Amino acid sequence: MVTTSADNNNEATTQTTSNPKYDRQIELKAFDETKAGVKGLVDSGITEIPRIFHRPNDHHYEDSSQVSSTTASVPVIDLQGVVNGDKAKREEIIKRVGEASESWGFFQIINHGIPDRVLEEIKDGVRGFYEQDVEVKKEYYTRDISKPFVYNSNFDLYVSPCVNWRDSFMSSVAPDPPSPQDLPPVCRDILFEYSKQMMKLGIVLLELLSEALGLDPNHLSSIGCAEGLYILGHYYPPCPQPELTMGTTKHSDNDFITLLLQDHIGGLQILNHNKWIDVPPLPGALVINIGDILQLISNDRFKSVEHRVLASKKGPRISVASFFSTRILQTSKIFGPIKELLSENNPPKYRETTLTEYNMFFFNKGLDGTKALDHFKL
Repeated sequence: MVTTSADNNNEATTQTTSNPKYDRQIELKAFDETKAGVKGLVDSGITEIPRIFHRPNDHHYEDSSQVSSTTASVPVIDLQGVVNGDKAKREEIIKRVGEASESWGFFQIINHGIPDRVLEEIKDGVRGFYEQDVEVKKEYYTRDISKPFVYNSNFDLYVSPCVNWRDSFMSSVAPDPPSPQDLPPVCRDILFEYSKQMMKLGIVLLELLSEALGLDPNHLSSIGCAEGLYILGHYYPPCPQPELTMGTTKHSDNDFITLLLQDHIGGLQILNHNKWIDVPPLPGALVINIGDILQLISNDRFKSVEHRVLASKKGPRISVASFFSTRILQTSKIFGPIKELLSENNPPKYRETTLTEYNMFFFNKGLDGTKALDHFKL
């Protein structure tokens, strides 16, 4: 079931009727109009979080899955053999990437070739953006997702069941790179450098994933999986009541692959066999996950797994996510299950779609606890 904005409005009406002092839509609008985000609330000294951040008691929104007490952990894959051009090690890495993509949908990579300096500078750049003067930040605050740099709190503020304890910025860096003047000076140079590093590494990962599917190394890139890239910088302020809200609600990603850099604080969890598994921060590592569109074109061979971020009294938590997708950019490319992977025993499980159609559905639905991918099943 997909929760629509109408459903949320009905919910808001019910809440307003039962509690005349609480009008959800008015409070959402008031929060949005501050243009100061969640950080603005923390800076004001609040000790109780506003009701718009409270998680609803809805089983499909945040289910009752338990945090795993087992030693199960997301695979960590050393890419040294690929970086060094070691053919024997490359074969082993391809096997491990394939296994992780099929059973976990997530893996961490080390020795990926990106200098530690670049990783530290992008985290510093993201932190620097959010911690600069609020009047400077406000100039970039917008809900127009077609702009080259978009800063706001919760892209789905008006449609999701609850507001996440997180501020974000997004910059689309490919296929049409932003002009330098479009980016904030505090993080401009490192955003350009980091995006070049992410594109280079993303193409390497797409080669490994192609080979893991039994395809030519260039297959995924040749059909457009590396055409688009956008960078998200997330800022999770410390939360006075983390048990009442989420940093990021349960969801799967609306792209081909995501390359995530997280800081030392932690809080990322993935849903594996109905158990929440922590993805612990590893110094210098990147977290890689399969997105919805790669699950669709691999016909469920690779899994786009739901994940979430817990709110915490620790903070701020910084993360930088690189999404491979052209998002809402109008292109004529159609994506469906890859023909070479289909057979009489493995017919297509999804209908064909464009990235524009998929992403518009995803954005309009918001993080409501349901998977956008289910809407495209045959």
